[in-house]
Amino acid sequence: GHIVHNWKARWFILRQNTLLYYKLQGGRKVTPPKGRILLDGCTITCPCLEYENRPLLIKLKTQTSTEYFLEACSREERDAWAFEITGAIHAGQPGKVQQLHILKNSFKLPPHISLHRIVDKMHDSSSGIRPSPNMEQGSTYKKTFIGSSLVDWLISNSFSANRLEAVTLASMLMEENFLKPVGVRSMGAIRSGDLAEQFLDDSTALYTFAESYKKKISSKEEISLSTVELSGTVVKQGYLAKQGHKRKNWKVRRFVLRKDPAFLHYYDPSKEENRPVGGFSLRGSLVSALEDNGVPTGVKGNVQGNLFKVITKDDTHYYIQASSKAERAEWIEAIKKLT
Repeated sequence: GHIVHNWKARWFILRQNTLLYYKLQGGRKVTPPKGRILLDGCTITCPCLEYENRPLLIKLKTQTSTEYFLEACSREERDAWAFEITGAIHAGQPGKVQQLHILKNSFKLPPHISLHRIVDKMHDSSSGIRPSPNMEQGSTYKKTFIGSSLVDWLISNSFSANRLEAVTLASMLMEENFLKPVGVRSMGAIRSGDLAEQFLDDSTALYTFAESYKKKISSKEEISLSTVELSGTVVKQGYLAKQGHKRKNWKVRRFVLRKDPAFLHYYDPSKEENRPVGGFSLRGSLVSALEDNGVPTGVKGNVQGNLFKVITKDDTHYYIQASSKAERAEWIEAIKKLT
């Protein structure tokens, strides 16, 4: 409400450039409309985290700076309404609407992502994640937060553009031991081999901060790199997802392609030091795109689209995923020139 700031159930109808709302009586809308929101020039915020005890909000701000707070019944309903309202706001810009549809299911993390910076902000006393007691299957877990709340927080703080990115980012935070699952629901999900499915965007999945900020590196993970390998000229670099060799899970890595000598190294974005966690010589290697329909042979988990494979001279297979077909083509072309 605008005058008395209480919350009332309203029946909403979305038109091309207007959002109408009606009183509800006996489960039916009462005509005429109680009010209307003109969407031309509106800005939308979703998720909106201005009310701590109301996590399912959409905020609309009109051209005249009037603010509307709308609460949905579920996260799925909130996101569906937000997507359609955003489309209506940009109805006069077909290109923008098409871009929204592409973005809804896109995967592209920021180029200079720092997991340490994200975790520091998550611990911020005023704007961070606030752990609290939560129940699952009759058990109470102290200092936890739910999966969908973290996804909302990552989007709201502009660390992710959409829920797919936020889930992938949250999975990275788990992989690097910044977060850990708590309870049956979230513990079961980490057994999945798919990076994007290890973290659950769900109101029943519980997580907490890991006790240690920094992941301890075992001597087995230490790799010996000669200075010759890293002495080449950098030809190309960027973030790609890579399938692991042992656990077959997917992790986002910063890849650096060098020539003279030709090597492809990959770095852990959560580590501050500029040291590769792996790499291989490209001399005698084969690189090829994998089919986009379905999950290709050798790929674990439900990972598909924009995949390519590098087979080294000693027959080691590397499965890598780019964020788009164009980016995949660029990487394949650059690698081929050095094999």
